Amino acid sequence: MVQQYQSPVRVYKHPFELVMAAYMRRFPKCPLIPVFVDSEIISQSQSDDGSTVVTKRRCTIDVEAPRLLKRIAGVEYLYFIQKNTLNYRDRTLHIEVHNETFSSRVFVRECCSYTVHPDNEDWTCFEQTASLDIKSFFGFESSAEKIATKVYASNIKKGKEIIEYYLRELEEEGVTCIPRWTPPADSRGVTTSLQLPSASTARGIPVNSINEGLSVAGPSELVAEVNGYKLDADYIRRYLGDLTPLQESCLIRLRQWLQETHKGKIPKDQHVLRFLKARDFNMDKAKDFLCQSLTWRKQHQVDFLMDTWERPQLLQDYYTGGWHHHDRDGRPLYVLRLGQMDTKGLVRALGEEALLRQVLTLNEEGLRRCEENTRVFGRPISCWTCLVDLEGLNMRHLWRPGVKALLRIIEVVEANYPETLGRLLILRAPRVFPVLWTLVSPLINENTRKKFLVYAGNDFQGHGGLEDYINREVIPDFLGGNCMCDLPEGGTVPKSLYRTAEELENEENCFLTDSIYKSANIFKGAPYEVLIEITEASSVITWDFDVSKGDVVFNIYHSRRAPQPPKRDTLGAHGIASLGPVNTQLIDRSWVLGRDYSMVEKALICREGESVQGSHITRWPGFYILQWRFHSSTTSTASSLPRVDDVLASLQVSSHKCKIMYYTEVLASHDFRGSMTSLESCQSGFSQLSAATTSSGQSCASSTVSR
Repeated sequence: MVQQYQSPVRVYKHPFELVMAAYMRRFPKCPLIPVFVDSEIISQSQSDDGSTVVTKRRCTIDVEAPRLLKRIAGVEYLYFIQKNTLNYRDRTLHIEVHNETFSSRVFVRECCSYTVHPDNEDWTCFEQTASLDIKSFFGFESSAEKIATKVYASNIKKGKEIIEYYLRELEEEGVTCIPRWTPPADSRGVTTSLQLPSASTARGIPVNSINEGLSVAGPSELVAEVNGYKLDADYIRRYLGDLTPLQESCLIRLRQWLQETHKGKIPKDQHVLRFLKARDFNMDKAKDFLCQSLTWRKQHQVDFLMDTWERPQLLQDYYTGGWHHHDRDGRPLYVLRLGQMDTKGLVRALGEEALLRQVLTLNEEGLRRCEENTRVFGRPISCWTCLVDLEGLNMRHLWRPGVKALLRIIEVVEANYPETLGRLLILRAPRVFPVLWTLVSPLINENTRKKFLVYAGNDFQGHGGLEDYINREVIPDFLGGNCMCDLPEGGTVPKSLYRTAEELENEENCFLTDSIYKSANIFKGAPYEVLIEITEASSVITWDFDVSKGDVVFNIYHSRRAPQPPKRDTLGAHGIASLGPVNTQLIDRSWVLGRDYSMVEKALICREGESVQGSHITRWPGFYILQWRFHSSTTSTASSLPRVDDVLASLQVSSHKCKIMYYTEVLASHDFRGSMTSLESCQSGFSQLSAATTSSGQSCASSTVSR
């Protein structure tokens, strides 16, 4: 495999002629580069007017390789051929290098250039590209590649330091400017002495200006903008951070590839760098990762999301999160009071897409704030800190469809906003938190999980707590600080704002295509049943359903026999239309309760408007049937005449039909075991949003009914 390198543009704040004088002092050998043993000039030629000089050198390199490898290769030194083309007229130096040793087995090629800065003629730019292709090397191809890459990266890093060293040496000798080349004045070809430079060129340029850095809007930054994929080394250090030479190369080559192939909007350098970091600077993996994200952004017009999407009033009233100053490292700080937020209500009232758009908008805003803080603090800030307050977290937050929606949102964020979370501070975590963490953590990247800090109770106060990461003066008031944090109070979303399953399923242009709900009708005499096959005992069946019309009775049955496929409708077989929609019957009419199947949950009567959540740990493998059947109000036992309330109730259920929205999922035993204890022990203590709780300890099940 060919290894490639592309350097950023290095800018020397010195004229080209002075930089060339410093460069020439590297020969015939340079003590600052120990591996550069010696060099000799093979040939040298000059143009008639003296403007161009071509020099060929044979360079001797002592590579720091294991002694055994050198003995096997049969060489002590490596020899390279260097061709320098110095053009005084155009003020350019082009350098071409290739290996002479092992040229049939290993191919090394390097191209460098010194040119005048496009926006400041008194500055000099340096660029470098290289490639390494090891075809065969005595069976040590991998080792040779690692050694070559390490040595090359080390020498690249020293390159600018060496030029600066010789520039300082020239200054100490009193050489601060060198006149530019001028063509011969005599038409007969007699070379005249060089003319004195103009006033602007002759002035002495202080060498210490090299280390002063470039202004935010200086010419150097224009190199990154005007010349497409070319990035200035000082720009990278100022806005992107300290990268190794090979990391810089990956960034530049990926940006170059985007510039040449991508037809849409090119992401900013900071964002491209995040994808490289997320794939450990593996170019191929980062390229695929970034391309998928760019396709997704174009498909859903994410670049215009902040300008086009209007937050629903419901989110403004009940979404308890917002930006709040910055942490000690200058990262933007986002505060989320998750424990005060009705996640189920928001999902039911808005749907997954609206919540995902909210999260994506926050991420886009976070990217913008990172750029602003980079300019304000004068150092690269590429990620933000999130503070999550879990006070009030209860069983309603562990509502399975809501957790499922959260996992899908995390998937989208992880796939399109990698390396944006710098630190996650989780405060006041209750006992129910391990359950949520068990469900969510498998989907979170390992590098991201390392950034999580969890504090239970008031452990965040004092040494080692919140003040280690956030300045005291910006700690929110609800955490004991003096800074007002203007966030919505949250609370329970009114059920009158809930949307139906059909409305949630029929959303257009969804970021997420599948719906977490199914709707079902229950008719009198025709229950609705869902079959679940369990192959491993101790698996967990979880359910959540809302009764949107009528009253229903909920049961769970178990059978070791598989239900037979339902018989074909006799009337339909003869071409006669069925009398109406009838649900498929899984429990055969010939089955006897207690012999062919058994009830594993006590029947639960669920009234119209109720929300029911629960779980059941299976004791045996086999077939489990979740059943909802029509429930009719019983008449008074004290009188044979029906009560007025009973008559009115029966009139409210038109056509003897009930309606539910349901969600069910099976968790493997190894995924849920260990958290059931926490789940059951926290029901009574943390179900603040639930009006009633029903649990069946005998059947190892737990259900929660919210009115």
